Amino acid sequence: MTTRTRLSHLQQLEAESIYILREVAAQFERPALLFSGGKDSITLVHLALKAFRPGRFPFPLVHIDTGHNFQEALDFRDRLAQKIGEKLIVRYVQDSIDQGKAVEEKGKFPSRNGIQTVTLLDTISEFKFDACIGGARRDEEKARAKERVFSVRDEFGGWDPKLQRPELWNIYNGKIHVGENVRVFPISNWTELDVWEYIKAENIELPSLYFSHKREIVWRENLIFPVSEFITLDSGDQVEERTVRFRTVGDMTCTAAVESEANSLDDIIREIQTSRTTERGSRLDDKRSEAAMEERKRGGYF
Repeated sequence: MTTRTRLSHLQQLEAESIYILREVAAQFERPALLFSGGKDSITLVHLALKAFRPGRFPFPLVHIDTGHNFQEALDFRDRLAQKIGEKLIVRYVQDSIDQGKAVEEKGKFPSRNGIQTVTLLDTISEFKFDACIGGARRDEEKARAKERVFSVRDEFGGWDPKLQRPELWNIYNGKIHVGENVRVFPISNWTELDVWEYIKAENIELPSLYFSHKREIVWRENLIFPVSEFITLDSGDQVEERTVRFRTVGDMTCTAAVESEANSLDDIIREIQTSRTTERGSRLDDKRSEAAMEERKRGGYF
């Protein structure tokens, strides 16, 4: 009699994600993996290594650089791409602004997070990508929870939650019309805690941003923001040095830090287990309206 091995929770998530990545390779002609140097996209790269090694990835890594990124994330992005020997394509929001295709925000904290959609859609058109793989998870934000694993976008990059396809028994339908695109989310069913526990189990390297460090900060709307060349300080702003870390990484103008002494994976996992705030609760651009994320996604945002 054979003995069946019961997979752990993380092993089940890993197996599902690898299956999805292989489905992308099988169903699409020109896929891409969107890679920012953040923990979720780093996890995706690790899963892709398990899915396709010893062969090469059947897709390039693509980063839409807003110009407001953390340098630690950019440095890590470049090191990892070089280490694994995979192609990295970088396109710049600044080019879209210079070409008059995107208009930069004004104000003290001008985020480029929304206008990166213009650059993303141009990049999809330039390389004729028919599928873009990303690290979004359903637990991040309520609009994300409406996504399917294979999320079909129209010829303008737009997303309609009412037109999402059923995904019964892990059957994913990648058939699209010419000009359409599919955004694929292999870690949709993971939580923030799952990601961190997987990072610990697999000993995955991360940028130093995610661990406690001293940084100059300024307060806004009861959130801690890093001082950078991208924000405008006035006489009423008090710059302080605090020990902080980041739970999520986006533009420096819209990503808040949390005060933390967590400098190991075990510390971070314990901190998340007891946290009463969501991961994206520290993203200023998500607080602009009740439907901020959904509005961006309808316009082509990832």
